Amino acid sequence: MTHDEIKQQMVWAGKVLVAEGQDDFTRGHISFRLPDDPSLFFMKPHSIGFDEITPDNILTIGMDGNVVAGTARRHSEVYIHSEIFKQRPDINCVVHSHPTYSVALSATGRTLRGYSQPSALFYEALGYYSDTINLIRTPEMGAGVAKALGPHRAVLLKNHGVVIAAPSIPEAVVSTIMLENAAMVQMIAEAAGEPAPEFPRADIMKLQSDIGRPDQFVVNFDYLVRRLKRRQNGEI
Repeated sequence: MTHDEIKQQMVWAGKVLVAEGQDDFTRGHISFRLPDDPSLFFMKPHSIGFDEITPDNILTIGMDGNVVAGTARRHSEVYIHSEIFKQRPDINCVVHSHPTYSVALSATGRTLRGYSQPSALFYEALGYYSDTINLIRTPEMGAGVAKALGPHRAVLLKNHGVVIAAPSIPEAVVSTIMLENAAMVQMIAEAAGEPAPEFPRADIMKLQSDIGRPDQFVVNFDYLVRRLKRRQNGEI
């Protein structure tokens, strides 16, 4: 993708995240590693909502966390992104948000169980960061989040939020939505009483493989963008 295409996809990603309840005022951010210079990444600026991202206000940032291009204020939690990019060359997109059920699940200290189809995507593949409830404002703290993430696609920040890391914007955005859905189902099921046993591990892992194909995330991201466009046009 060109830089313009990446920025446009980030714009739609922000709108989709808000439409799916991932906004928390202006807190939360998304970034994307530049394909022609992996030492740099685009990132949403401070003081705006996910749905206010524009091609003009997106910042270009180096792996030291400093702004290379752009005039907006930089998020103090930039180190979540830079440290994950340093440790995970397979990752191009990082999303950080504060969705309600995922935060609630993080507060319990319990692992995510295979109680729903979305949960299969994170089954035995969800990190847990518990060093602090505070903002991730130093490279050392960012490195701690990256370490807790490990080889996975997501990490819960205890009493704080989630971080999703993926090769593409569609995969990161759809994964963020699926994690919140999985957390919601688990919190409801556990609040209702003792859940029935999970399906066998092999069955869950097969589903993880089936729904974790890259094309699946593109299909669903594109649908969410089309739905937003229809709403904007007054069609729905």
